[in-house]
Parts: sequence; C-alpha cells; structure tokens
Amino acid sequence: MTSTDVGILGIGAGPANLALAVALEELAPELAADTLLVEQSENTVWQRGLLIPWAQSQVSFLKDLATLRNPRSRFTFVNYLHETGRLDDFMSLGTFTPYRSEISDYLRWVAGSLERVRVQYSRRAVRIEPVRDASGALAHWQVGFSDGSTVRARHLVVAGGRDPRIPQPFRGLPAERVIHSSEYSVRIADLPRDVPQRIAVIGGAQSAVEMVQAVQEALPTCSPVLVVRGIGLTPYVSSKFTGRFYSAAASEEFFGMTAQGRDLVLGEMARSNYSGVTPELLDSLYHQMYRDRLDGKEGLRVLTATEVVAAAEDEDGVLLTLRDRGTGAESELRCDRVLLGTGYDPAMPAVVRDLAERLGLPGGPEVTRSYRVRTAEDDGDHARLYLQGVNEATHGIADSLLSTMAVRAADIVGDLVSAAGE
Repeated sequence: MTSTDVGILGIGAGPANLALAVALEELAPELAADTLLVEQSENTVWQRGLLIPWAQSQVSFLKDLATLRNPRSRFTFVNYLHETGRLDDFMSLGTFTPYRSEISDYLRWVAGSLERVRVQYSRRAVRIEPVRDASGALAHWQVGFSDGSTVRARHLVVAGGRDPRIPQPFRGLPAERVIHSSEYSVRIADLPRDVPQRIAVIGGAQSAVEMVQAVQEALPTCSPVLVVRGIGLTPYVSSKFTGRFYSAAASEEFFGMTAQGRDLVLGEMARSNYSGVTPELLDSLYHQMYRDRLDGKEGLRVLTATEVVAAAEDEDGVLLTLRDRGTGAESELRCDRVLLGTGYDPAMPAVVRDLAERLGLPGGPEVTRSYRVRTAEDDGDHARLYLQGVNEATHGIADSLLSTMAVRAADIVGDLVSAAGE
C-alpha cells in the first residue's frame, strides 16, 4: 500500500483533464510539476464505446486541446499531424472533422508528450474524502484506489463524464443482455460473428444509428430492429448563426443569463446536439434500406413512433413490449441483445452527488464561472474542487464537448494560480 501527496489530482485522463494538463504545462509549469492525472482504464481512448473505424468527429479539428487558447502550442492537432507525418494526407481529405479514431490517437499522443504532469493508468478511485482542519476549513482531499493505495491532494479536478442513461424497462435485465453505447465497441467484439443474433437497437440519435450500421458489420448474420420514439429519424438542427453557442465566448454569456434565459437557449439548441443524426449517416442508412428492398431482402427494420414499455428475459432471450405512440396498440418483439443508444443522464454523476453530500451541500454542487464548486466553508477553505464536463446547466450546451475545453482549462488554471497565491 502506497501513499502519495500532490498539489492537484485529476480524476480521469480524457480530453478535459488532458486539456488542463496542457494548460498547466504552458501557463503554470510549477503547478504542472505537482499534478497527477489518474485513469481507471489501461490507456487513453476517446469515446471508447463507439470507436468505430468509419465514425468521424462532429467537431472541427481546430477545437482541440490547445488551439483556441494558444494556436502556437506544440500540443495542437495540427502539430500532432506534423509529428506523425500525416499533415499533407489530412489536408487532402478536405475536411474539418477527423476520424474519431484519429482524435483518440491524438489524445494518446498528448498524454505521452506531457513533460511535467504525470499520468497513471489502471487506477480506479473508489473513495474520495474531504478532510477538514481543526477550524473546520477544507484542508485537502484523501482519495483511495482499488489497489489499496491513496493519494492526498490539495485540489481535486473531477472529469469522469456523466453516467449512462438506462431507461427503466431495461434496468431489470441481466447485464449480458444489455449493451449501452458507452461500451458497444468493447462488448460487441465478444459476441461470435457466425451465430445469428436478434438485435434490438433503442434510440433515434447518432449513437443508436451508428450502432445499427456497425453491428451489421460486426455480426453479419444478425437481424437488427431500430426502435425510435419519434416519428422518424431527423438530422441535427443547427446553422452558422446558432454555432456560436459552441464557443468559449458563449460560456461567458450563458453563465450570466437568468434561469429562464438558460432554459430558452438549452431548449432551442437541444436538437443541435441531442436527438439528431448527421445527414451523411442518415443518407447511408436510407440507401442501405432501399437496396435491401430492391434485392428482396428483409434487412434492417425501423419502428418509428414506438416506445418500449416493458422488457423481460425468458427462455427464448428478451421479450420487449412495445407501444405504438400513435395508436396506443401494444406488440411484442423478441431479441437476444438490446443495444441502448439512449445517451447519458443529465443529472450530476453519482461520484459528484456523493462528493456534494460529503461536503454538506444538500442542494447539490454550485459551480463558479471558473468551474469551482462553492464548498460549505468557501471563505476559509484551502482545498478546491473543480468539475469538468457536467456543467451544461450553468455553462451551456458545449460544456461536455471538445468545443470549449482549451479555453475552459485556462479558466481553471487561472483559478488554481490564485489559490497558490493564498
């Protein structure tokens, strides 16, 4: 059992905390040298669950971990392409949106290029305790890991992402029957390719349609059915005018809005990030279904305006009870596996709720403009807690995306520097 002391501990080594690490190395090298990132997986992989070879990012490569904060940074995506000998080839693609696998490789490259911030893998935090001094002020954090080791940190940055959303009807099914999109790529590889599988995919957004396309490649003999609550699959709704809400400046504007103003913006912008599909993927899916009909094959079925009201396992797999939202009529659908493209729970993740309870914040965490949680004894506290990627309600629609990570990292570093001077 080992114990380590650090100034800053980051939970998670995904893009949010890697952007923070880059900003620390460039803006506050002394703090960077006293920073540790811990990741429960064995490596850094972006969108591990949907790392499909043909899938592309939906965000410009310029919205990397550094460019919008420091275009001259050696950690930009363009420099990554240069260092790996692919800059000319990427330019010839004529696109702003790299393959998802390439973004993932870029993140690994960044993690391996850090000179001061340490990154440790296969370390799963199982207990986070706020520690107060004799006066009651928050003094530091004590974090315990699954291997029995501990880390004591003055400041804590949590960037573990949101919890997968598992709709109520599926919560009683055995784990081996249900695959959420967050774990699709890993778990689908364990299924035999030559055994026919009845597959039900639930959802009408990008992740569900990506799984429909991908599972037919991974399991060529499967029979997929896509169940969609809406009346049909629709593209993302956005424009060059609404795109400004995915900028760092929009975070500042959004934070200053009233509750009613924030609700208005999030409501109007929802279809630009949720419940939509890229036009290219919609076209591909429709062409596939058309060719199947042309060739006389049953192929993929899409059930629209349909919701799952019950799910149960029996001797013949999983029995789903469906309800037609137009007529109210119920029907049954049998399958062997359920793939959930149902997104993520909009509530604060369980680890953050637990921290809020331990800090004595019954109303949940309240974050400042610089993403710091206002702790119960904020005026006298010496330790700080920052949240990344879970502040959409206060910082806007782009909070969980790559779009603002570079600039957000600078905001957090600025706040950490102010703490160092106290």
